[in-house]
Amino acid sequence: MPGPKSSIASLFAAIFGTIGFSALAGVLATVMVAPAIAVTGITANNTIGIFESLPDYIQINAGHQQNEIVAIDKNGDYFHIATIFDQNREEVDLNQMSDYLKWAAIAGEDRRFRDHGGVDVPSVIRAAIGGGQSGGASTLTMQTVRNILVQQALNQTNEDGSAVSDEKIKADIEKALAPTIDRKLKEMKLAIGLEKRYSKDEILQAYLNIAGFGGNTYGVQAASLQYFSKNASDLTLAEAASLIAIVQYPNLRDLQSEDRYAANQKRRDVIINNMYNEGYVTKAERDEALATPVDSDFVKPTPTNSGCLGATKYFAFACDYVLNSVFELDSLGSSPEERKANFKRGGYTIVTSINPSLQVTATKIVQSAAPKNENRFQLGAAVTSIQVNTGRILIMTQNKDYNNTLEGGGRTTTAVNFSADIAHGGSVGFQPGSTYKPYVLLAFLDAGHGLQEAFNASKLEVNQAIFADSCGGPWGGKFKYKNDSGEKGSYTVMRGTAGSVNSVFVQMASKVDQCSIKKLAQSIGVHNASGAALSTRPSCAIGGCENNIAPITAAAAFAAIANKGVYCAPTIVDRIIDRDGNVLPGQSGNCGQSAVSPAVANTATYAMQGVFTNGTANSSNPHDGTPYMGKTGTTDNAIHVWMVGSSTKVSTAVWVGNIKGKQSLRQIAVNGIQAALLRHVIFRPVAQAIDSFYPGGAFPEPDPSLLKGNPVFVPNVTGKSAEAAKAQIQLAELNFVKGKSVDSDLPAGTVAYTRPKAGESVPRGTEVVAYISNGQAAALPDVTGQDVVSAKNDLNAQGWTNIVGSCETNPTPSPPDTHVYATDPAPGSVVNKAAIITLRYYGQPGVCPVN
Repeated sequence: MPGPKSSIASLFAAIFGTIGFSALAGVLATVMVAPAIAVTGITANNTIGIFESLPDYIQINAGHQQNEIVAIDKNGDYFHIATIFDQNREEVDLNQMSDYLKWAAIAGEDRRFRDHGGVDVPSVIRAAIGGGQSGGASTLTMQTVRNILVQQALNQTNEDGSAVSDEKIKADIEKALAPTIDRKLKEMKLAIGLEKRYSKDEILQAYLNIAGFGGNTYGVQAASLQYFSKNASDLTLAEAASLIAIVQYPNLRDLQSEDRYAANQKRRDVIINNMYNEGYVTKAERDEALATPVDSDFVKPTPTNSGCLGATKYFAFACDYVLNSVFELDSLGSSPEERKANFKRGGYTIVTSINPSLQVTATKIVQSAAPKNENRFQLGAAVTSIQVNTGRILIMTQNKDYNNTLEGGGRTTTAVNFSADIAHGGSVGFQPGSTYKPYVLLAFLDAGHGLQEAFNASKLEVNQAIFADSCGGPWGGKFKYKNDSGEKGSYTVMRGTAGSVNSVFVQMASKVDQCSIKKLAQSIGVHNASGAALSTRPSCAIGGCENNIAPITAAAAFAAIANKGVYCAPTIVDRIIDRDGNVLPGQSGNCGQSAVSPAVANTATYAMQGVFTNGTANSSNPHDGTPYMGKTGTTDNAIHVWMVGSSTKVSTAVWVGNIKGKQSLRQIAVNGIQAALLRHVIFRPVAQAIDSFYPGGAFPEPDPSLLKGNPVFVPNVTGKSAEAAKAQIQLAELNFVKGKSVDSDLPAGTVAYTRPKAGESVPRGTEVVAYISNGQAAALPDVTGQDVVSAKNDLNAQGWTNIVGSCETNPTPSPPDTHVYATDPAPGSVVNKAAIITLRYYGQPGVCPVN
């Protein structure tokens, strides 16, 4: 009785003799199930049915590829920021691959690739005769099928686009690789189908783009870059053969560690000899390649970091913001799940709005001023710049380096983007201090008040019950505060804004609905970085409540004020290029007029320019010809400090503060500079760099009606007591100031007159000085026309005792007389009776009766 091998051989002879090579399906099925035939007696016709019932359709689709995040440099070229991938693959055409790669793949894996129809029948027969059931005899086409099935398992999603479980992926991969007859038959059938639909070059290209090369690296282009730091088109014979040596057993032969180099070289040399034997290379080429050892000089690896941790230096936090923004884009899909699935498939080039030159400059400045290795306290600093009329983010950087690993990178690193809110990879924000005051200014102006209105800065306590709040409160209790520089006396809103006087802004807030402050702020993008609702507590007027703001939010809000009230939401993705070269829309700033009118915005901008020209931001003024408006901010005990400023082109927010802890920045020096002043050290050179790219122009003029606001008239309090005058002046929303005592014929202690005078139209809050009568004056009688001696006697009799004469020569030819023609003061003047009264008259030469 013949053994198994001779029985199978006889079976093949019978099959070929009966149906010929055209009945390939039956042959394949019979070969694969031959052991079952020997045991069960299944006929060849039955096996043909088994094979024909298997699916034969499989498609070569583009595999998962790398996504690249880029910016546009000053020359208009792509500037690489980061590579993001689920699988490290970069698909290339066959003509972008070295010929050595193509020849190595064929010589090493399937020497009859150009001749068979997907299945190499002689190899299948040899494998079966050799006792194999499913191993061996795999053509490049069959390997491509297997890799496609593995990729389908890895990349599958649920119907809604969400990810399937790891357990299902693992099970489907095991099914695609299972050493069973069923799997091998399916693989052969699909390979035959693949050959019917695609050319040999298309299949070879697909194989070289889908094959695994160790770890998460797929395809020859990614492998070439990873192991040899060059494109697949530039590989040498030795390098190409070394790559193909990996594909059978990546875990044993990849080039990621030196302990695998020997195994790789052994298989590589086999492939090189096969290439020579097949006529692909000359003997000289073969010998040169074989003489090249696989060692550390041969392998020239490039790290394949996926994600922002591997981003170009200085760009990691911008990268992180992109990844926290890109899944909001409808251009990637209609649902979050679909967007994530599409992004996972990759092939996208994400073009950002970041200006590479400014990003590098700003990072160097902030990291120099606020060292990341400061070890006395946890010092943080961030710079964010936004294009005013678009919302495009030009700069996003900070003093700490990026590290999002579980183990972290120590105190010099963080995964928190200080510039962003929590929804975009940032923090819960920072107390804004006085950078919140502009929103009070907007509400104050929106209510019809004016910049020339004034408040008493000496007032350092208010009852919170006076604050109207239609969306919060009622508020109660006393609110005590202080002015940072101890300001006292009357301050106009204009002056109070420049000097950031707390008392002025608390009183301004008391004149408006707190809800109006909140709504106007919200209309220009202001929100709590944590996502919590904005508070309307009265202390918010000076930035002292629970409203914590991200720098990007402040920069965008100030940009809106500088842009006539037109708000543009911050964006970082300009556009997306898909794998086919199609341009997809990026983020839109959705620019539009906010609740802040142009008149209010322009007038607020006018006041906020004073912060830079003669106020608290003078040290941040770039003095380069570009005007700036903005606001400084310092929180209680200087835990955080801010400098937010904008030109007509770019708005920049600088935050410096405690990441954790409560170290007063006014009580510690960094590099010999008080830490609270670092905001200016950072802002000014950053602004100068920005202005060299985006020089700003003049801001619009303020609305004239919002300078005075709704004026009031000075009441007439002449003759009233000082207390009565004070009450009447304050009732008119003016500030009463008791002036000095003056000569007056009114009763002593009453108001003689005011400055501004009664009836004059003035802004609310204007100081009105009331001058108080001393009661020691009277109206001077008219003595003109009288003889000078008689005039003097009359005045003496009425109490004026200090009389002098001014004797002059009569300029006319008429006889001289001694009548008074004028007095000084003039008749009717209210004059103290001790004052000197001068009588002017003409006398004879040498004769003057009164001197």
